[in-house]
This record gives sequence, structure tokens and C-alpha cells, in this order.
Amino acid sequence: MTITINDVRAAASHIAGSLVRTPCVRSHTLSKLAGCELFLKFENHQFTASFKERGALNRLLALTDDERRRGVIAMSAGNHAQAVAYHAARLGIHAIIVMPRHTPNMKVRNTRALGAEVHLVGDGIDEAGDYAYRLSRENGHVFVHPYDDELVIAGQGTVALEMLEDVPDLDSLVIPIGGGGLISGNAVAAKTLHPDLEVIGVQTLRFPAMQQALAGEPVHCSLATLAEGIAVKQPGRLTLPIVRELVSDIALVDEPEIERAILMLLEIEKTVVEGAGAAGLAALLTAPERYRGRRVGLVLSGGNIDMLALSSVIQRGLVRSGRIVRVRVGISDVPGSLAELTRLLAEHRANIIQIAHQRTFTDLSLRATEVEATLETLGREHNREVLEALRAEGYDPVMPIHDEHPEERWAGD
Repeated sequence: MTITINDVRAAASHIAGSLVRTPCVRSHTLSKLAGCELFLKFENHQFTASFKERGALNRLLALTDDERRRGVIAMSAGNHAQAVAYHAARLGIHAIIVMPRHTPNMKVRNTRALGAEVHLVGDGIDEAGDYAYRLSRENGHVFVHPYDDELVIAGQGTVALEMLEDVPDLDSLVIPIGGGGLISGNAVAAKTLHPDLEVIGVQTLRFPAMQQALAGEPVHCSLATLAEGIAVKQPGRLTLPIVRELVSDIALVDEPEIERAILMLLEIEKTVVEGAGAAGLAALLTAPERYRGRRVGLVLSGGNIDMLALSSVIQRGLVRSGRIVRVRVGISDVPGSLAELTRLLAEHRANIIQIAHQRTFTDLSLRATEVEATLETLGREHNREVLEALRAEGYDPVMPIHDEHPEERWAGD
């Protein structure tokens, strides 16, 4: 193996004092919900809101004077970009960052604000990487790889060192996988210090590249995922053998599970994570029996989520949990009927977010109109109370009921 615990310890010494020693604390509520002792490592508390600073800084500190003068170049979907940009600026090194064209605007804006020269190229990290490599060869810039670099991997491994200092008796580590830099460094550190500790990786169903590569299968990935930080089509040359040797299993999670985990961390822990950062919790909640009764360390790898995406996650989560619902009713097409309906909804503590009525697309009588109201409620039990109240007043309400499945059905017919 090319990376050892001594490399990780050296990285910890090099980067000490230059980034945040993030907290690793037990989540009482999530532990109760998951049926295990759950400890969260808040890497979203780093200055650039991700663990990537550890590996990037360790790599930059190893540059020679000549390499610093030539400058560095990196390809990244966002977090590595910001990490390289921030620490390169601190060290007086010019940085060029190549990002895929569809990188969230917030990550592009932040990378530029940190002082880097940003190029938007390609539809994914692979195309961006090809362009970055070409510029590196043409102009002599030092290429700082986001995961397939020994110094980067060693830097990422300092996460596990800190976690095991804070919670020495963990049974499992659950870590998101993109190219494999984070899980490789952490697996080296954790398995050396505690050989019985289980390291489990998490990928999305849309980008299972590491899992497929380990199985010797052709890699097939989708076009997009909410967890763009781990949307990597090609595992690292260095990371793949480390994962094969030290990682027990790779769990796959789907988009609704990631959205649910983001919302739970926001509501329960009051912390913002991106899709990749929520992948570990999504895996744990998808298969809780695997972790029941164990002491589990979860790395919240980053918090750089686009605000529009976060807004959509919140709204969709409220719909799935039944706290935002729609109700359709037919009312008499006479003055005062709509006011009577809204009065009844208000009496039963249903807050009206939006309301509309129409007469054309309906089988109701010509003397009636159909009203659709979007309501904020307290949840499913409250929704049933609202329906019963409407029926008691002579209405025939129809309300969509959302559950954890993607299909929608209508209740109250």
C-alpha cells in the first residue's frame, strides 16, 4: 500500500493550526431514530465548508519554490476547487480551477471570490480534467488532483485521526465515495489504529463507479445527481486498491433518500449539508438494521449546497412528510362561498399558502366551481382532521397523500 498511517500523521502535523479541528459529537435524536449510537463529524464547518481543505493544503505545502512560482491547476465540481483556491491564495500561489459547466453557481462564485482563475469546461469532471491536464502540460502548472494523489489522500485521512481521538471505540465509519480520496485516507488511518473497525462507503445509484469498478464491471453512470460532490465516473488509480483492501462494503442510495437526509440534518442538527455530505445518513436510514446497537461515525463531508436546490429539498420534504398538502373541493358558484371555505380551514388551523379556483376543467355543475388550496399543516393526523371537518360541513374534499414512494395517490374520493 502506498499510503501509511505515518503519512496521515505527518499530514496532521503539517496542516495543524491552518484549518478547523471540526467537532465530532453524538446526535441524541438521530441516534434514537436510527437505533445506534451516531457520532457526526462536522466537516461542513471548515472555512470552505468541506473536508477537501485537508488534502489540498497538505499537497500545496509540499510544493517546491519553483513549483509555487509556476502555479497550480485543479479540476473540481466545487469543494476541491474552493479548498485549493483558498489555501493557494493564503500561500501566495496562483491557482487555476477548471470546473464542469453545470457546477452550481454558488460554488463557481465562491471559487472566484477566493482568488482563483476559473474555467468552465465540459459536462462533467472527466471532461474538465482532460482540459486541466492539457493546460498543465502546456503551461507548466502543477496539477493538484482532487483524490488520486498520495499527499491528498493522506490529508483526507486526518478526519479519521480526529474522530478516533474523540470517540476511540467506534464500531463503524460511514463515508461518502466519489473518486475515493476521503475513504482511502480514512480507511488507512482507521484500520491501522483499530483493525476490527468496519469502514463502509456510500455512493449514489446514479454514480456507482467505485462499486462497479471493484466488481470488474463496466462503469455506467447517469447525467446528474443532487450529490454532485461524489458524482465521479472514474475511481482513482491509487484509491481503488485501497478501497478493495480496506473497505467492507459500498452502500448505494437514491435521490429521495439523500433529500430526506439533508432535511433531517437541517431540522434536527440545525446544520446545512450538500447531497454528498448527507449520503452517509441516507445509507444508515435506508438499512438501519445493519447498524443497530453499534457506535457509528458519520462524516458530514461538505455543506456547499446551492440555495435554490436547498429550497427545493425543503419544499419537497415538507410535501413528503404531509406538512404541505393540497385539497380540492367543489363549492357553490355564488358570492361568499370561497370566504366560507377559507373560514373553515382557518378554524381548523390549516394555513393557506396558495388558493385558486376554476370552472372549466371539471365535471361539477355549472353552478359550482372547483377550488384547490395549498395548505401548511401539522402533518398527516392534522390532515385527516381537516378532511373530516370539511366533510362534516357538506364538502367532498380530495387530498393528495404523499408517502416515501414517488407515486402520488388521491384520498377522499
